[in-house]
Amino acid sequence: MLTIGIIGCGYWGPNLIRNFFNLEDVRVKICSDLLEKRLNHMKHIYPTTEISKDYKDIMNDPEIDAVVVATPVSTHFRFAEEALNAGKHVFCEKPLTDKIEDGIKLVKLAERKGLTLLVGHTFVYTAAVNKIKELIDSGELGEIYYIASSRLNLGLFQKDINVIWDLAPHDISIMNYVLGSVPIAVSSSGFSYIRSGIEDVGFLTLRYPDSIIANLHVSWLNPNKIRTTTVVGSKKMLVYDDISSLEKIRIYDKGVDVIPHYDTFGEFHLSYRYGDIDIPKLADAEPLKVECQHFVDCINKKAVPRSSGRDGLKVMLVLDSAGKSIRQGNKEIKIEYPDLFDDPA
Repeated sequence: MLTIGIIGCGYWGPNLIRNFFNLEDVRVKICSDLLEKRLNHMKHIYPTTEISKDYKDIMNDPEIDAVVVATPVSTHFRFAEEALNAGKHVFCEKPLTDKIEDGIKLVKLAERKGLTLLVGHTFVYTAAVNKIKELIDSGELGEIYYIASSRLNLGLFQKDINVIWDLAPHDISIMNYVLGSVPIAVSSSGFSYIRSGIEDVGFLTLRYPDSIIANLHVSWLNPNKIRTTTVVGSKKMLVYDDISSLEKIRIYDKGVDVIPHYDTFGEFHLSYRYGDIDIPKLADAEPLKVECQHFVDCINKKAVPRSSGRDGLKVMLVLDSAGKSIRQGNKEIKIEYPDLFDDPA
């Protein structure tokens, strides 16, 4: 029986509590939050779970094996470091921290103590994203040309991070995962319309190895909720719509071929291919449940998580470089990966 304590019962915490509570061989012993109203609500739903306004009740409890951190990003480092130093495994919501040096400290601390550190990049646990990875790895899409992603909605405005740090981690983690690599450079622009100094609209261009380009548009200022990703390959193209309940992935057998031999420009022409549209059937398991179970399995099997601390740090390095690009007028910034990594990819 793995015993877990959860810090944070606000927006996302209750979803984590629900999923861990429903896993076999897992006991959610304590939930902690500063707001008594939220704690009483959790106690009403889960009567067997203890509640506390003091998170140290979790840190100091010898029965608790792992700590889940679902608090504002500015507090992630303090809670995660304290949990790791207490010998407890950590599930930390994204982004891992808001400072690169703190992220590096957490990764090194977890590895030095032999503890599991998982970052909550939930989308890499979805059936749709894993299907995209399968299609790319198998070569069915051909050589990948570019990826375009839009993650837009009205709110939720964050107090301690901008829209890029809030929404872009989802898409960066997806792209790193399905491509099996990390971007080598980024250029970005951001705009603050509602609150000065906190960007609520952002545009990023990531340059991956093998001349793959990824464009991201993130916004808290859009009338419609949009979650779409387009992957364009030399053989086929793919559209992933996370909002769709039945047809999350459509694979288009479409493309453009150049006639290999021609003598004059007048003979040059392109051959457009219009084939079938395939809609693969996907498993309907809740991604967060899969992620929570994966965390438990990694602890029990001493395995490296699919969204490990290192993976979370790689995403942070892209976000940090994107911020530098904004401050330098959309200049492309080369992303430097620390010596912590033997292999940046």
